[in-house]
Amino acid sequence: MVTSLPLLPAVTGIEEVIKSINDPINSFAWGWPTVLLIAATGILLMVRLGFMPIRRLGYGFRLMLKPTTVKDDDSGEVTPFQALMTSLSATVGTGNIAGVAGAIFVGGPGAVFWMWVVAFFGIATKYAEAVLAVHYREVDPLGNHVGGPMYYIKNGLGPNWRWLGVLFALFGMLAAFGIGNGVQSFEVASALATVGVPNLVTGVVLAVLVFLVIVGGVKRIAQVASALVPFMAVAYVLACLVVLFSQASAVPAAFGSIFANAFTGKAAVSGTVTQVILMGFKRGIFSNEAGLGSAPIAHAAAKTTEPVRQGTVAMLGTFIDTIVICTMTALVILSTGAMDGTLDGADLSIASFNTAIAGSGWLVTAGLILFALTTILGWSFYGEKCAEFLLGVKVITPFRLIWVAVVVIGCVAGNRGIVWGVADTLNGLMAIPNLIALVLLSGTVYKLTKDYAFSE
Repeated sequence: MVTSLPLLPAVTGIEEVIKSINDPINSFAWGWPTVLLIAATGILLMVRLGFMPIRRLGYGFRLMLKPTTVKDDDSGEVTPFQALMTSLSATVGTGNIAGVAGAIFVGGPGAVFWMWVVAFFGIATKYAEAVLAVHYREVDPLGNHVGGPMYYIKNGLGPNWRWLGVLFALFGMLAAFGIGNGVQSFEVASALATVGVPNLVTGVVLAVLVFLVIVGGVKRIAQVASALVPFMAVAYVLACLVVLFSQASAVPAAFGSIFANAFTGKAAVSGTVTQVILMGFKRGIFSNEAGLGSAPIAHAAAKTTEPVRQGTVAMLGTFIDTIVICTMTALVILSTGAMDGTLDGADLSIASFNTAIAGSGWLVTAGLILFALTTILGWSFYGEKCAEFLLGVKVITPFRLIWVAVVVIGCVAGNRGIVWGVADTLNGLMAIPNLIALVLLSGTVYKLTKDYAFSE
């Protein structure tokens, strides 16, 4: 007698294959151990620093807004302000528009509360990342300053831990193509498709713009970021405030729904508090990247000899990104009542603007394009430095060419569920090595902070 084996589910198409591989890895990368590690790391750093990152927010803003001064002995490629703008160019992206909408769509309004929580403690995480990046950075064969988790793992924890730095660099390089490229390109193409622009046209134009910038390296990326990021952030917040003013009577209820649903899970797709918390954490980290270890790669290139000074500037990125910009998007969505259970991502954000002020959705589309463009630029540098750590400077040119090709692929291929799912997985995988290093090196962060005089 021949016993037939049970048939495996038929897998048709590349998207189903990717999903079948990604789902179990995602369950590990974003299970409770990772969520607790992210929370515990931020809490540990914040408490050990005596809540200094919160107390020194004003000091950080003063440093950011004062005229840029670079001393003759300050080594680096970009000014401290440009480093922050490069970091913000990578964090202020589709996560602030499509990511927030996705969090609310799946986790309900309560997910926004958990975005705030992870951002609050993430301010300390981002501070520590930048402090260590500048303290342990190196100069590569091309004469450029390079740093980030892979370097503070190698130089701070010693050669026996180099394998952990290699893991971060590997996950960071792969994550760059997801969180920093594929997701951004896809959301831009999706938004422009609503007004009749073919995805391929979007991909080609976007790829050309990206190539013209990244071919100039971090200095050109920083110059573009310093010009675009302040303008687009202020313009988007002002647009949101106009919408909220028009919906002023509904804003208190919007705030109320965030707190009311944070611990109930009633508005979540799965109906569980777990889903609310996980969506808030994942989208919050996707947005501000605190704990991922990406931003310190940019801050390592800053012209400074003071790690704490750069860390204080760097931590502003989390505050601006999540506490300010993401909150604006969330309140617009919740106050306009545009949620109908079918719209997700950028489509929901666009519909929310149109609901409040007819025809204003184009502002979201314009903001999405600028946000995504700068994110692709910033993350190209992150991915490039991770690849350089693994393979040396010879990889830089091939990496840039592949990066531009993926811009086009991201625009014309995939679906929202697959793209965001893979990006989520890679987020979690690159965060784990970085968080371990931050915990083990927290004593160094504390000592450097204690020895610094906050007198300016």
